[in-house]
Order: sequence, then structure tokens, then C-alpha cells
Amino acid sequence: MDEKLLQECTAKAKTWLGAGFDDETKAAVKAMLDNADKTDLIEAFYQNLEFGTGGLRGIMGPGTNRMNKYVVGMATQGFANYILKAFPGRKDLSVVVGHDCRNNSRLFAETVANIFSANGIKVFLFESLRPTPEISFAIRQLHAQAGVNVTASHNPKEYNGYKAYWDDGAQVLSPHDTGIIDEVNKVQIEDVKFEGNKDLIKIIGGEMDYDYLCAVKEAMVDQDVILRQKDLNIVYTPLHGTGRVIIPLCLRSWGFQNINVVPEQMVIDGNFPTVVSPNPENSEAMTLGMNLGTKLNADLVIASDPDADRLAIVCRDDKGKWVIINGNQTAMMFSWYIIANKKKLGQLKGNEFMVKTIVTSELIRKIADKNGVELFDEFTGFKWIAYRIRINEGKKKYIGGGEESFGFLPYDKVRDKDSPASICLICEIAAWAKDNGMTLFELLMNIYKEYGFQKEKAISVVKPGKSGADEIKAMMENFRKNPPTELAGEKVVCAKDFKTNKMTDCATGKVSDIDMPATSNVLQYFTEGGIKVSVRPSGTEPKIKFYCEVPASFDQGYDAANAAADAKLAQITKSLGI
Repeated sequence: MDEKLLQECTAKAKTWLGAGFDDETKAAVKAMLDNADKTDLIEAFYQNLEFGTGGLRGIMGPGTNRMNKYVVGMATQGFANYILKAFPGRKDLSVVVGHDCRNNSRLFAETVANIFSANGIKVFLFESLRPTPEISFAIRQLHAQAGVNVTASHNPKEYNGYKAYWDDGAQVLSPHDTGIIDEVNKVQIEDVKFEGNKDLIKIIGGEMDYDYLCAVKEAMVDQDVILRQKDLNIVYTPLHGTGRVIIPLCLRSWGFQNINVVPEQMVIDGNFPTVVSPNPENSEAMTLGMNLGTKLNADLVIASDPDADRLAIVCRDDKGKWVIINGNQTAMMFSWYIIANKKKLGQLKGNEFMVKTIVTSELIRKIADKNGVELFDEFTGFKWIAYRIRINEGKKKYIGGGEESFGFLPYDKVRDKDSPASICLICEIAAWAKDNGMTLFELLMNIYKEYGFQKEKAISVVKPGKSGADEIKAMMENFRKNPPTELAGEKVVCAKDFKTNKMTDCATGKVSDIDMPATSNVLQYFTEGGIKVSVRPSGTEPKIKFYCEVPASFDQGYDAANAAADAKLAQITKSLGI
């Protein structure tokens, strides 16, 4: 055991036995200190939770490396201090505070509201749980300077989190993220103003829901298609989360009339009792929806994750079997439909642009390029898509952007992933397909026929705790020192390191600059045959992630292309040693 680390953790933990902490917290910390096995103590105190790609996120419990009202309190006091510095002398400062369905989310949200108000900042606090995109929308609608959403997105039930937003409704970026961290690191527990000023807390709800509902309709491309297919048979599940009311309402406002919900999963429950994990990327989470879809002979099954920023789509394949459309296919289908149908309806004026992340399918670039729509590649994390929208504001028109992890934003009223708008739009796409004698799956096959087939696979290697963080760091260092020279038998011809924003031509050794707005700990490798592999540590979870993209011939159809791609993907994992 690392004695120095143990001493540091012990010293930190003992400060949590002093004034300012409640008896329950003190008892839990004392139990960790008294336990001969110091694993829990080290895990709870070896670091402070920091803002990653999604803000604060961690397992709930006592300790500096855990989500609890004290860590939330110190983060909020630091955030409040930063806001006061960023807008000096301004008297009408305000923030929006929302939360999801998780255990302790309401407690944390009220803690956040109390601290902001105690610092003289007006708080618009949602009356109850709301989707993440509605928090982003409200910040913009109310011209607030910042916002906080208490959520751990699609993580398991043990987690909670804290997403910090700036005045454009996007999650914080540099310099605000590091500025907030600097302020948070200065805060001691005795500095936190936990006693709120009730006069500065305004409860909001229905009126904002209505405004958001109206805004979502701006993502619609062709209402005539919906009117012709208003009976599209839709099954929806919120996975116990925040989409339960707003998404069926949004679908009805678009004109869809045959909306069926999964009753067991309409229940708000932070323990997520009907799923192993509330992540719509996992087919297991979609089981109840698919069962109801089968019973009702539905056209498609859709889900939102607990904070309703991500979506999942399930449709029938050519054999009638339910299949989940993965995140890359989802983003690709959205991009194709928005471009093709806006073009057909004369809605493209020539200044439109779309955005994807660097780990998302390159097929989207083929679609954009062929149709003369500008496409930007940004870092992983939707805040970077929001960054590009902000940079282009007033100069170019945003028409859509997405990432492989089941997030898409089809309009410019929100600056985060938006499953209510995206779910409405995918239902419009299904209606359009049906109007043209196709299923969603057949539409996907037609896109592959036109633009070529590529299969993507994300592999996550989980390394929990302090030792895991060290292992992940060592793996990234090893890839930098010893980059792969081949992947699946194909020569690597180009390597990109976004930590230095340098690109290496592997044949000549020539190094050139990559034009990006910041740096990020991501490595990418491209082969002569079109394989792309990206490697990055997760910003919010104890994982190192590998994103693999493999082209294959579509001449013999989907099954043959899929099998060929799978064989190459298996070879890639061997090449990478994972």
C-alpha cells in the first residue's frame, strides 16, 4: 500500500469529522478510518471530483471523491464565486437549476439553489425533474448567466452528477471550466453559504414546459408527412426518467396520435428497478419496450435515458427482428434526412452546416460533402458541438449535429443533446419512410447503398479506482510511445495526437498541425484501407475507450458486409492488445 497516499487520505478524512458536517457523514467517515481495510477510505478521499467532459460525476457517499451535499456545496460555492467574478458589478445575476430522477437529486438541486441565492444570485429552480435539454433551453430563454443540472445521465443507480452550464446554455468550456475548478479548490467547508435566501429562489415549471414544447417544433422538417402518417405506431419508454411527460406531449404536438408508453418504466425511480443499467445503448434496457412493441405490432420503439438527453431507436430488420439502431447509424440517418429533405423542400440556402465529433462515423462526412453542406469535426462531448454553433452564430445556419453515443441536436434552441426534439424527428423520419413504402431499416440500407458501408464499434476497458486511473494513464503513454504500425493487417498511414494537435504521415514521418480550438487526450490512427481507430480516456467514468470504424463492401448486402466488418474488428482488438 502507498503509505504517503494513505496518510494524505487519512488527513483529508479527519477534516470531515469537524464542524460543518452532519452526524451521519461523520459516522460514515469514522467507520472508514477505523476499518483495517483502507480501500474505501482511499477510494473516497484520494482525489477531489473534478469537471470532466460532463462536469462532476461520481458514486454517491461521503468523501471528497464522492457525490454528496458537501462536495456539491463546495462546487456550487466555487461556481458562485466564479460567476460573481465573471460579471463584476452586475446586479441582476441569475442561474437555472434543474435535476433528474436519481436518488438525492432533489436534495442536491435544492442545496445548489440555496447556495446561489445565499450569494445574492437569483435562482430559477424547476419544481420537479426535467430533461437536460430543457435546462439548457431555460438558461437561454431566461437570459441567465449560468445553470446547473443535477444528473448522472445514463450511469448506474449508485452515481449522481452535476453539469455546469454557461450563459449560452452549453456546458462550460475553457476558460470557465478551469476557472470554476480554481475557485472550487479554494473553498473550505466553512466558506459554503448553505442557508438560502428564499426571496431569490423562483420556482418554474409549466410555463417553461410550454415554451420548450413550442421550440421543439422548430426541428420539424415536413409536417405533411406526419399528417399523412399520424397513426404511426410508436412505443416510448423514459426508463424511469425525466422524459416521461414531455416527450409524449412533444410527439402529440407534432401530430402523432398513436403513442404507447411502457407503463412499468413511466414510474419515477432512481433505483431503475426494471433495468440492470438505465443506458439505452444497452439492448437489455430496451427489453420491456421491445416486448410491448411486439404485442402492439409497433413501427418503432424509442427510449430516452434518465435525463432525456440521449435517445435509442429500435426498429425491425429485414427478417422482422427488433434491432437497436446504434448511435453512429442514428446520427447518420438524422444527417441524411435533414439534408435530403430540406434540399427537396428548398430549405437549403447554401450557408448551412452540421457538426459531428471526431469519433463519430465518417459516413456523415460523405453525406455532407456530396450535398455541399459544410461539416465540422469537434472533440468528444456535446459542449464542443455547442462551441461550434456559438462560433458560427450569425454567420452560418446550424441544421444538426450529433455524436456516436446516442446524442443528437436537430435545431438551435438548445445547446446540448436533445432527445425530445430528436425523438420527434426520428418519428418524422419513420413516417417519411412509411410514406415511401419503407421501414426505417430499409431506409438505413438505402443510405449504405448510396454512400458505402462502415461498421463502428466502441470498446470500453473499465479500470476503477486510483489504481485504474494509473493504468489508464500508462496505457495512453504506451500508445504514444509505441503507436500501432498496422491494424487488422492494414498499414497505418496517418496518426493524430490531439493532446499536441499534431498529425503524422506515417510513410514520410512528416508532422503537421491540426486546427482545433483546444487540446484533448485523444489518439487516432487511420489505415490505407479506411479503418479509423480512436483512443481516449473517459472524462466522466473509469474507462479507456476505443472507437473502431471499419469499411466493408456492400455488394453482397448487409449481412455479408456486417460479417466482413466483424472479422476485421476482431483483428483490430488483437492489434491493439485489448
